[in-house]
Amino acid sequence: MIRPAAKEDVPAIREIYNHVVASSTAVFNEQPVSLEDRLDWFAARQAAGYPVLVAEIDGEVAGYASYGSFRAGTGYRFTAEHSVHIRADRQGQGLGTALVTALFPLAQAQGLHALVAGIDAGNQGSIRLHERLGFVQTGLMREVGRKFGRWLDLALMQRLL
Repeated sequence: MIRPAAKEDVPAIREIYNHVVASSTAVFNEQPVSLEDRLDWFAARQAAGYPVLVAEIDGEVAGYASYGSFRAGTGYRFTAEHSVHIRADRQGQGLGTALVTALFPLAQAQGLHALVAGIDAGNQGSIRLHERLGFVQTGLMREVGRKFGRWLDLALMQRLL
């Protein structure tokens, strides 16, 4: 079931995020986040009117997706950057597709014109997922991130709504 996240879901969202931080280059952050940090993030998304969705299976949060401002400046107000993360034991079950797809009508209802994804260029699974959903690669930024002792490239993907 895909549904709007509630404050009670934030500890599970934090757990998923921190696992991604510790085990992959899907995010370029290197330090786990506190519960307070994720609660602040959740509150900020809500205050800005941005959705946070969760995929729930058997009463447990198995993944989440959200979007927020792409860049500062009023000229970017019709573009948002999204993220999606799935619990390790639930990957490959279509949850990422379901979560990102569920963001589209919400973004359109808010008058957004484009969604952007910044993806580790080596993350072929995420790139393929986004391509299946109509995203196209619009840029490649070489060696803009560093994690696990190596430089990382950032692929920029976009989908017009």
